[in-house]
Amino acid sequence: MLVIRSIQQLQTTLAEHRLAGRSLGLVPTMGNLHQGHLQLVKTAQQHADVVMVSLFVNPTQFGANEDLDSYPRTFQQDIDKLEALDTDILFVPTVDEIYPLGGDHSSHVHVPGITTVLCGASRPGHFDGVTTIVSKLFNMSRADVAVFGEKDWQQLAVIRRMVIDLNIPIKIIGEPIVREADGLAMSSRNGYLSTEQRQLAPALYTCLKDIEQALSDGARNYLALQENACSQLNKLGFRVDYLHIMDPLKLTAPTPDDQQFIILVAAFNGDTRLIDNLHLICT
Repeated sequence: MLVIRSIQQLQTTLAEHRLAGRSLGLVPTMGNLHQGHLQLVKTAQQHADVVMVSLFVNPTQFGANEDLDSYPRTFQQDIDKLEALDTDILFVPTVDEIYPLGGDHSSHVHVPGITTVLCGASRPGHFDGVTTIVSKLFNMSRADVAVFGEKDWQQLAVIRRMVIDLNIPIKIIGEPIVREADGLAMSSRNGYLSTEQRQLAPALYTCLKDIEQALSDGARNYLALQENACSQLNKLGFRVDYLHIMDPLKLTAPTPDDQQFIILVAAFNGDTRLIDNLHLICT
């Protein structure tokens, strides 16, 4: 595996692959890799000749008082995991390499509307940071395909919208959520949980499954389903940020006639903010 730290070296290397007619797959990450990330890499390998993983803890997507400084950084372990998968390229730039004028003085990419709800409402500016770094990676790499996890459903929707709006010639693939044996969605932030909090965490997915069953049985009082679920989670010890039943493509409130839904939740378990979702089609 080739480890690259500069944009110039990255573009020189990728130009050689393009000249040889090889397609490129991109997997953007912030490191601290788990099985969910590794599945993204495996999927990219199925769709491209050469796979590049980026590892960059992007400061512009963290808000004030968020966990930028404490975000887990496990560089050597990440290298070992990627080498075991025969990953071709690992791109590990510095902050100065990505934002030479500083993040506050750089151009930003903003996707309107869809970024103001859910995590966008709770974390103002977060998605501007996400779309900016992702568009930078797309421009640097000129990748043919990029793979993102569906656990960050809103992020995936935002990136797909950006690609359409800006006519970026890249195929976006969403990879289904990888879960622990007890149902907890794999996340780098799960490592923040204490033993007691980790035992409680799978209740988020259980709650989503309960709503899924109700919708499958024909329930359409979305507000009541949401309020009941929030109440249950708060009683268990979570602090719910949001829990919404939405249209999976537009991320708007569903109509009584809809048959396709995305149930999204964000909740604090102690000081750790966990997100999860469940996509369903009722027939």
